[in-house]
Amino acid sequence: MTRSWLAMLSIVVVLPAVGCARRPATTQAPAPSGVVMSPRAPAESASRRAVASSAAPVATIARPAPQEFVAVPELQDIHFDFDRYDIRRDDAKTLDVNAAWLKSNATHLVLIEGHCDERGTNEYNVALGERRAKSAMDYLVSQGVRANRITIVSYGEERPLCTEHSEACWSKNRRAHFLVKSQ
Repeated sequence: MTRSWLAMLSIVVVLPAVGCARRPATTQAPAPSGVVMSPRAPAESASRRAVASSAAPVATIARPAPQEFVAVPELQDIHFDFDRYDIRRDDAKTLDVNAAWLKSNATHLVLIEGHCDERGTNEYNVALGERRAKSAMDYLVSQGVRANRITIVSYGEERPLCTEHSEACWSKNRRAHFLVKSQ
């Protein structure tokens, strides 16, 4: 009798765990087109967060609006291969020139726009544009430009330079575009 109760108890406990459908893995959708992304502040220690939460509210720095930025001829766009966000060798030279200009004009903030061609879904292109802008930002930071001066935004395929349906046109749209504003 004890065995049958034990067997029944184990079936009651094990069957729901085995027979239940598992929840499918989900990922967070990428940010909608035109969302401004900027670098995060360094992480604070837990004790500093606890003190800050009990003290007066901390002022946050507002992100600059993209429409406040303008193009300058000294900052050149860089381009990317299809479905890629790594910096090409020739574009690294362009970024070196851009970094030198930004370091000599330290009172300017920079906005890096990530763009894609029309192929792919809107969500994919927004995410890819963000990776392209972040890649350009990381390169500039490695060249000595302060990260707190840089804001990135992804427009995906929403703001093409060229609207023809050809590889020559698409290659112009796969870019990181640089805009500045005075602080």
